[in-house]
Amino acid sequence: MRLSFFLLFFSTTLSFSQSKDTLSIIGVGDIMMGTNYPENKLPASDGSFLMRDVEAVLRNADVTFGNLEGTLLDEGGTPKTCRDPKVCYAFRTPVRYVNNLVSAGFDMMSLANNHAGDMGDLGRKSSMKTLEDAGILHAGQLNQKTVVFDKEGVKYGLVAFAPNSNCVPLNDLSGARELVKQLSAEVDIVIVSFHGGAEGAQYQHVPRTTELFHGENRGDVYKFSHELIDAGADIIFGHGPHVTRGIEVYKNRFIAYSLGNFCTYRGISVSGINGLAPIIKVYTNKKGEFLQGKITPTFQTYGVGVQIDTEKRITKIIQELSKKDFPESPIRIAEDGLISYLAQ
Repeated sequence: MRLSFFLLFFSTTLSFSQSKDTLSIIGVGDIMMGTNYPENKLPASDGSFLMRDVEAVLRNADVTFGNLEGTLLDEGGTPKTCRDPKVCYAFRTPVRYVNNLVSAGFDMMSLANNHAGDMGDLGRKSSMKTLEDAGILHAGQLNQKTVVFDKEGVKYGLVAFAPNSNCVPLNDLSGARELVKQLSAEVDIVIVSFHGGAEGAQYQHVPRTTELFHGENRGDVYKFSHELIDAGADIIFGHGPHVTRGIEVYKNRFIAYSLGNFCTYRGISVSGINGLAPIIKVYTNKKGEFLQGKITPTFQTYGVGVQIDTEKRITKIIQELSKKDFPESPIRIAEDGLISYLAQ
């Protein structure tokens, strides 16, 4: 009896120990849960339905990350000045909507993007305080470039970049490398977020050169990602083009070049390809080396929220884009979304 109990205890303990050797990190793209500026475009029930159908997926990871578009601010603020109002929008989401992020299980958010300053300094401060009060970590603004945290004995670090004012600059590659090196010396897993690349359905491919969009330098995201992995990054989650791009594994480290529009209620088109996005779950060891991944395909329709796509359309698109853009990357994406890697 005692021997059986000991074997059961030993087996359970060993299994638990082994599971902690494998870490799981989820990344999703842009989140903008509705805006009350310049007119009221807010969802019913404070948007509580927006991510309800995928909450179980989002919560099923050690760490869950997303990119917050716009500001968390009830009223006021100084709207940004737009050079071209036809392609420039400003978003202001009431602070109570942070409860949707909490319900969905987000641990950390990027505040490095072209909408973080939509309502000026008041909006930036409100977004940061609102997230902090809700227990959600953030990085990417100049007064908080990085964030470090411990979870279940593992130390994580997040740094976020964008080519926009008051954000950690995407196009200062030497500065970006230095920030990553500093984080790498301090933590077990370095997660990098970037907001870069041209926008729209015609920009699904990663060009391996500097991208310009409406006169703005949106970076060379391919060079940026590879150099930051060389500097010590373990996982890179990109966003900004408002469409999903391909993925690759470089030096045993995972890169998603754009995670698309994940939860964008109004003000951002979700028609066609713009409404398809992945939830990507990355499994690594404690050194940050990629083990495998999983794509959960989702889609959006106005007034309904994020839903799992049984047709798996974005999975097929990521398969095609990754094969064309990164033929040298030895990854395989199965029909069920499982991402495997043939280490070289």
